[in-house]
Amino acid sequence: MTHPVFAPANTAVVTGGAAGIGLAAARRFAGFGMKVVLADLGEDRLAVAAEAVRAAGAPEVVGVPCDVSDRTAVEMLRARVDAEFGGADLVMNNAAIQPGSTLFGSPESWARILEVNLWGVINGAQVFAPGLIGRDKPGAIVNTGSKQGITSPPGDPAYNVAKAGVKTFSELLAHEIREADPQVTAHLLIPGFTFTDLTRAERVEKPAGAWEPGQVADALIEGMNANDFYILCPDNEVSREMDAKRMAWAMGDIIENRPPLSRWHPDWGAAFDTFAKDG
Repeated sequence: MTHPVFAPANTAVVTGGAAGIGLAAARRFAGFGMKVVLADLGEDRLAVAAEAVRAAGAPEVVGVPCDVSDRTAVEMLRARVDAEFGGADLVMNNAAIQPGSTLFGSPESWARILEVNLWGVINGAQVFAPGLIGRDKPGAIVNTGSKQGITSPPGDPAYNVAKAGVKTFSELLAHEIREADPQVTAHLLIPGFTFTDLTRAERVEKPAGAWEPGQVADALIEGMNANDFYILCPDNEVSREMDAKRMAWAMGDIIENRPPLSRWHPDWGAAFDTFAKDG
């Protein structure tokens, strides 16, 4: 069945909507005849994205410059959505940055990553979710997480910490909404390796192992239609079965009292390889 929020005349708000997964999702929402509000930085980028979403079928599209780390800016975004569209029906908290980080990197760099990637989601949910509850109408909220917030591979600690926070916050949000209004659903989108502005670096062509943003958007729609909370996406290198093994092993570090991140520990790497092959 199609999620009831995907209905003509309903309004979707997508942060980080000018490119990548956010834009791909916005185009899918437009295909249902939904009105779409794109929130991002850069008026030129927003204008180009709005044309793409309009071409995908949205009857109304507006691009709103918004820094999601700024609570006041998010509140102003909601006020505009309320005034021009009568409120949001679907909110996708998707905006993120990934400039790279080190464990002992500058406090300023860490703060900015956490402000956008974690607080941007918290701001979006706290500002918009109360307006979805108690309307006697279907609604949905989607937060974009990351596998890095679950298995925490070494190499980008600030991003991992932020996305781990998104996972926990989203689980608590889903519980809160479930208790308050059964017509509103919450979802955690967990992309795999996806070729976007965040991941392209110096690459011009998509790596063979990566998914296109549109594939992630399709997985999002499928997951929402199935009423899945955890929408875990594979990619062209890592299957969902392998993702499950990696996540099970990560939780096993606690249960089995192994060293943290034992998957990368010299005394445990071979054991993980065996588990991944046979487990």
